[in-house]
Amino acid sequence: MSVKKRILEIAVFLLVMFLTFYTLFSGKNLGEIAHALTKMSFWHLLLAAALALFFVCAEGYMIWYLLQAMKANRVKTEGCSLGRCVQYSFIGFFYSGITPSATGGQPVQLYYMSKDGNRGSDSTVVLMTVAVVYKFVLVILGAGILICWHSPLQMELGKFFPLYLFGLFLNVILVVIITGVMLFPNIMLRCALFFEKLLVRMRILKRSDQRAGKIHEFIGSYQKAVEWLRMHKGKLLFVIFVTFLQRCSVFLLTYMVYLGFGLHGTAMMKVILLQAAVYIAVDMLPLPGAQGITELMYQTVFAHVFTGAYLIPSMLVSRGINFYFLLIVSLGVVLINKVRYRAAA
Repeated sequence: MSVKKRILEIAVFLLVMFLTFYTLFSGKNLGEIAHALTKMSFWHLLLAAALALFFVCAEGYMIWYLLQAMKANRVKTEGCSLGRCVQYSFIGFFYSGITPSATGGQPVQLYYMSKDGNRGSDSTVVLMTVAVVYKFVLVILGAGILICWHSPLQMELGKFFPLYLFGLFLNVILVVIITGVMLFPNIMLRCALFFEKLLVRMRILKRSDQRAGKIHEFIGSYQKAVEWLRMHKGKLLFVIFVTFLQRCSVFLLTYMVYLGFGLHGTAMMKVILLQAAVYIAVDMLPLPGAQGITELMYQTVFAHVFTGAYLIPSMLVSRGINFYFLLIVSLGVVLINKVRYRAAA
């Protein structure tokens, strides 16, 4: 990616962040918020930070696990160590966090994995598998919440209930497209090329001689993934299980914040389900890190959970740990890797 485009993405990210926090604190008693923050339990804060780190490290573990499986009969490279795979995960988190709809993570992960000597085909299949399972688990969780907790969900989300349905719908559509690419690659290829030509004629997209090749490459990558997964169903089930734990860890984080402020009266499952609902609603929105809308929705959804002066402080701690804290840690990993490769050049 060009330096200008990267600078533009960071500038947009910082602008959205500034507007988000300006809106949050506008007209609020900052002294009251600061006083409430001092009541947060250190140990619960530590547990919340551990859950956040687990969220990112779990993806690194899955990358390592799948690479190990694919390299079982070949010489292992540096890029296959668990520590290095965890670094790939932090790198992906950083670039996903600063790009709209989290689109920037996987290409950079693929770049570093290739630089470390991993086969491009292996890296592509692994990253595609992790991404597919992530979306699949999110859809299952979202559909389960909607079916089994429909009335309370609609009541708790209020005006944001349609956004939840829209977010779940977008994830379902994506899973359907991915499944279609895997099961019916030729049909999906023809559809993709048809819509590409249609968008060019409508002047929504510019004409490009390289786009068709990229579409072929994209669908070919998913074909490789599904072929490998068909031969390793047990490993796929294990990755689904780890992904489920990974998803739940970031939902449980909010309950740790709830306990950290010494609050009681709301069941753990309700806090987890509400946080999951917020996550699913904003996951596919074209905003870097889903900033702004996440905070706005949080204030509405958790207004009856974090009562009194604890609503804004709880959001600052919860969102601060599960996004901004991880983004800072990830930035550190990115900078270390840049220095490392420059020194090796």
